[in-house]
Amino acid sequence: MSEPAARTAPRPLDVALLTSVFVIAACGLLYELAAGALASYLLGDSVLQFSTIIGTYLFAMGVGSWLSRYFERQLPAHFLRIELLVALIGGSLPAVLFLANAYVPGAFRVLLYGMVLLVGTLVGLEIPLVMRILKRNVQLKDLVSQVLTFDYLGALAVSLAFPLLLVPQLGLVRTGLLFGFMNAAVAVWALWLFRHELRRFGAHALACAAVLLALGAGLIGAEHITRFAEDKFYQDRIVASHSSPYQRIVLTQGRLGLRLYLNGNLQFAESDEYRYHEALVHPAMAAHGAPRRVAVLGGGDGMAVREILKYPSVESVTLVELDPAMTRLFSEHPQLRRLNAGALHDARVQVVNEDAFQWLQRPDVAPFDVIVVDFPDPTNFAIGKLYTNSFYALLDQHLAASGYAVVQTTSPLIARKSFWTVVATLESVGLGVTPYHAHVPSFGEWGFVIAGRRPWRLPPALPANLRFLDLASVAPLTDFPRDMARVPAEVNRLSNQVLVHTYEQEWGRVLAH
Repeated sequence: MSEPAARTAPRPLDVALLTSVFVIAACGLLYELAAGALASYLLGDSVLQFSTIIGTYLFAMGVGSWLSRYFERQLPAHFLRIELLVALIGGSLPAVLFLANAYVPGAFRVLLYGMVLLVGTLVGLEIPLVMRILKRNVQLKDLVSQVLTFDYLGALAVSLAFPLLLVPQLGLVRTGLLFGFMNAAVAVWALWLFRHELRRFGAHALACAAVLLALGAGLIGAEHITRFAEDKFYQDRIVASHSSPYQRIVLTQGRLGLRLYLNGNLQFAESDEYRYHEALVHPAMAAHGAPRRVAVLGGGDGMAVREILKYPSVESVTLVELDPAMTRLFSEHPQLRRLNAGALHDARVQVVNEDAFQWLQRPDVAPFDVIVVDFPDPTNFAIGKLYTNSFYALLDQHLAASGYAVVQTTSPLIARKSFWTVVATLESVGLGVTPYHAHVPSFGEWGFVIAGRRPWRLPPALPANLRFLDLASVAPLTDFPRDMARVPAEVNRLSNQVLVHTYEQEWGRVLAH
């Protein structure tokens, strides 16, 4: 049987509803991405968090689509009310979760998945209702193709804008509220389009106004919401904060000075960072003899570069830092420039904002005398790849014959197996290793590994005026007491990323207590 001829429809109505589909799709995906980003920031393991968030959200959308069959009359009114609920719940999702993490951290995970389920169910209701409203005037074959086209276009637009534009420029809280405002605008649009069909126009108009006012107030106070949550979470006063496509950067000022946090994890404290960075840099640099070409992978704060520049033989330092927000902050912020002694402005220093894994695969990268690897701990698979045998094989290719690489390697006391996993992984690519550790009060016992083709020897001299290390204190760093001694460990490969799982288990036990 052939389809009955479609009735002639007022074209502006179709365009308006299809535009609404575009906005609905964009907003729905935005809330999903915001939930995944927040979960990865605050819970770690970005692959696990995004996978579970996406799975939960899609399941909820399926539930919403199934429930749409029970909406039979007054479809425009149902659509309008659902839009307002999505606007309010989805738009406030980042703000609510930030506040929950600061004030009721134990409820964060339950609230996260509860809100994802609720928003996903509501979004799952939206598209079927739009299709049934459009079905009045559009043939089925055109209806499906048009709705799906606008749905996918909306998803594409926000998936590109979220990491490249929205989060860097607006932050997660303001981005969520802005898209909630867009959902509410669709509700207002529906209020106007179907004004002759709505039985309680005044009540719907009042609801639209209330939601718009609430979201507008949230937009105006978004920075205050973020600061309110983070001041509670970080305890000390926040002096700088920034959301980049890669991480949340927060700098605090307290009684013991400045502290840097990435995604809520402490990276350094002004009071004792010199211990960490002297231990990281000098055993390898001083043992080399006369290093000329040095690379720093990670370490966008410039502290390791500061220590490297204490060697008069150094002719060039290449700092490879993925996040330009980090190098910009530590180049421009007066207090941070003081901490790194203006190292990022030294004429010998070249800053490369690129993924270190990709950068090491470039054919034009010449060998280095010393490579300092100062990445964050392997809390997720994106960072864990930088601790694999594939990465260390690339590292080996870019070491000069007499060169050394040194890798920061988490705590051999708290994350003992994780530490020795890194050691085993470096050995698996044929490098000789010298593990060592130092006490950094902000972190406790912290581990490092020197790797190279020639054996490491105690340095004959160190730069003058170091605050932590001297020649007598270097040798004891390589001694491991029984509770930090070597344990069997598997090689960390791209195909298994065992280190991420091991690290999460070991540190998880500590944080649970």
